[in-house]
Amino acid sequence: MDTEKIEGLTSDLLKALGENPEREGLRDTPRRVAQSWGFLTSGYRLDPEELINGAIFNEDCNHMIVVRDIEIYSLCEHHMLPFFGRCHIGYIPRGRVFGVSKLARLVDCFARRLQLQERLTGQIARIVADNLKPEGVGVVMEAKHLCMMMRGVEKQNSCMVTSAMLGSFHDSVATRNEFMHLLERKGDG
Repeated sequence: MDTEKIEGLTSDLLKALGENPEREGLRDTPRRVAQSWGFLTSGYRLDPEELINGAIFNEDCNHMIVVRDIEIYSLCEHHMLPFFGRCHIGYIPRGRVFGVSKLARLVDCFARRLQLQERLTGQIARIVADNLKPEGVGVVMEAKHLCMMMRGVEKQNSCMVTSAMLGSFHDSVATRNEFMHLLERKGDG
């Protein structure tokens, strides 16, 4: 990432907006914006395979595993505005399971890029499927998009839901229904 260039572009943007990048409140803004973009797009500099780093364990397990409510924060590639929400991942292993924190790290790896929610959902499902070779994988994502909430149609209560179902989650209505049932909210647990 070219931090110096981002700082310069941010200063130019402030000027183009009619602001003075030298005034007290904006003096350090170009540096802070460059640091912020570095973090928000850090997924480009991560290799998902390296991130997994062998955290796949042999386990005699063939029942559905679900991790709900993984927070996601990403940037819409169309307006470069945030979208945020929750990601739910389920899979049926074939004797191999992920260390649970790796699922959250994989979500962040792909979310910290300019994204489309539809693509993000599929990328997460595919990386789980490619690495575990499970019977099936399901990913459901619910997100609010600031590009839709604070500009354009200004619909503050809208929520986009996407899903990617692979293997038995795609082929079996019963498996898909079990997964969706496990995602239902039942109190705080």
